[in-house]
Amino acid sequence: MNITSFSAEDAGSSPWGLPGAATLLAAGSTAAIGYCMWEQIKFRMYRAGKNGYQMPGPDFVVPVAGGIVAMVKDAYGFWEKQRLFSPTGMSWHSIVGVFTIFVTDAEISRHVFNHNSADTLLMQLHPSAKNILGERNIAFLHGPDHKAMRKSFLALFTRRALGVYVRLQDKIVQTHLSEWMSAHKTPEEIRDRIRDLNQYTSQEVFAGPYLDNPEERQKFSVAYRTMTDAFLALPVCLPGTDVWKGQQGRLYIIKILTKAAARSKARMAAGEEPVCLLDFWTVQVLAEIKEADEQGLPHPFYSANDKMADSVMDFLFASQDASSASLVWAVTLMSEHPEVLARVREEQERFRGADLGAPITGEQLNEMKYTRQCVREILRYRPPAPMVPMAAQKPFKMTEDYTAPAGTMIIPSCWAASMQGYKDPDAFDPDRFGPERAEDVKFASNFLVFGHGPHYCVGKEYAMNHLAVFLARIATSLEWKRVRSGESDKTIYLPTLYPGDSVFGLKWRNQKA
Repeated sequence: MNITSFSAEDAGSSPWGLPGAATLLAAGSTAAIGYCMWEQIKFRMYRAGKNGYQMPGPDFVVPVAGGIVAMVKDAYGFWEKQRLFSPTGMSWHSIVGVFTIFVTDAEISRHVFNHNSADTLLMQLHPSAKNILGERNIAFLHGPDHKAMRKSFLALFTRRALGVYVRLQDKIVQTHLSEWMSAHKTPEEIRDRIRDLNQYTSQEVFAGPYLDNPEERQKFSVAYRTMTDAFLALPVCLPGTDVWKGQQGRLYIIKILTKAAARSKARMAAGEEPVCLLDFWTVQVLAEIKEADEQGLPHPFYSANDKMADSVMDFLFASQDASSASLVWAVTLMSEHPEVLARVREEQERFRGADLGAPITGEQLNEMKYTRQCVREILRYRPPAPMVPMAAQKPFKMTEDYTAPAGTMIIPSCWAASMQGYKDPDAFDPDRFGPERAEDVKFASNFLVFGHGPHYCVGKEYAMNHLAVFLARIATSLEWKRVRSGESDKTIYLPTLYPGDSVFGLKWRNQKA
């Protein structure tokens, strides 16, 4: 045997004594296999609780990636399969290697919402949310600052303020319905039309009189759209990416709204009447500034023009996708349930009289009991924002038998909660909220459409009024017929819940075919 022919390469090393490709490949493969095995063992440990509790979920997950591929391909199908692991409890999965708990029990979901804070459960909107919305967005505030700002917001949703908004909402809906009909020729997908209506409504109600420069208004609308689109993009914030464009859109919106806040302060200080949400808040902020001056205290942190602009931008963002989805569901469900639509129309004629073209008032809207039952049922049946991810900052006790480890992603399902307790919950039935059955009272704690706890939606009444005004107006103005397809009965995430399609033929009521 010629031992001199045995080279360094044969031993898996380089001539210089460094590991060769084969050795590195073997070591890398061993490490990868070891990590995958450790990950599976870790998840098995994480899902175990006291008294023999073992959280339901998959017995095996794809290493590292977990369920992310399946979720991206079919988000609704993925989460529905996840729900079925435990329809009224908790189940686990891995999302890109993160141990994730999906909560389908209403009581546990409320418990999770109640502990939304910086040091316990931190809300996770999107990996790029802070780039898109900004670091000081109210969604990221906690503690005294958050409480102080929410207290100041109460002035935005008084009965008087909501009445002003209703008049604006109704006028905008009428205008857009006329625009729809002037352009409508054949059955069309109405999702984008409703999104545009909702976007214009939010801008006009929140800051309308100060968006009076047509060129700025157009740029503002484009910037607004890029912000919402950024949430559907890859979480990469580099020049030219969708997230970067969303960030630039926010900066432009803040610039315009900062000028709007200054103009609003000047008008309100001069004693003029509030005509939009920004005005109502300005009145409150000026009163708080005056009180601080009298007591020798600093002005509220949110009273500067740019800080007010940041909050109004947050209202604009929060009102967009969720409300757009609910408006689409309103049209879709009324088409699928003509007997419900007939009762809405009967109520409208009873309360609004012969002149159905007259403006709808806040007082009338409050008396439309059945229409408001429909609004509540639309939201229960298909909550626009079906889940709210939160990251555990430390071990979090979910139940007596289970504590989630630090780093766990905990996702309470508002949709699953809205299906618990109610009679025949899979049926669309506005009568459940009538005085005879009073399921809105019996199961109020399961109606988590607007969240729960410290981040409960302050704009709940505004959102419900918007949906009620739209339903009241479209029911008495148009006839519509759905063009069904193989996608019609599906539900999709965009990222809020939408029907699989919403293609309709429209015509004015009482108009001959």
